[in-house]
Amino acid sequence: MQHRIPRPSAGKAQEQGVHRAEHGAGLSVELAAVVGGARRRAVRDADRQIDTAHLLHSLLESDAEVRAVLGEESRTARLLGYLVQRSIGYGLRWQSAVEDSGSAPVVARAAGFSPLAAAGLEYARERAARHGGPARGVDLLAAIIADPQARAVEVLEHAAIDFRDLSARLETWAGDTAC
Repeated sequence: MQHRIPRPSAGKAQEQGVHRAEHGAGLSVELAAVVGGARRRAVRDADRQIDTAHLLHSLLESDAEVRAVLGEESRTARLLGYLVQRSIGYGLRWQSAVEDSGSAPVVARAAGFSPLAAAGLEYARERAARHGGPARGVDLLAAIIADPQARAVEVLEHAAIDFRDLSARLETWAGDTAC
């Protein structure tokens, strides 16, 4: 079976950014597993790239701290319900389009990641560096909802979760849980 999301080839200097994203440099072990889960979801859904919604879905499934920052269990259940609908066909309109708002900072394009997802991984690393540790789920969540045009933000809006309120909560949360 040939993967639709390309894997990086080792040893190319121009792919150092790809190597970081692919192998989780600067990410906690748990967050590296989240990225792996998002990759599997994208492949299973026959999507061309891992986007911010794939990352959000994987975060919700595997990171208790992310679920805690969302608050009520009903919010998490509603959000997961929407993401499942997307994975069984609701989000098919996204399959042929690249997630890119044009406002994300230019970063080394990670093979298999949308521009916003790649920028989110880099921002999560930078955010984590400010609190002195590897990137955690809350860092990635803050990163993937930073751009209002991200698919993760669209998912949150469909689940009636205000991304601005969540972003503000994450800033407080990060200060409370800094390493």
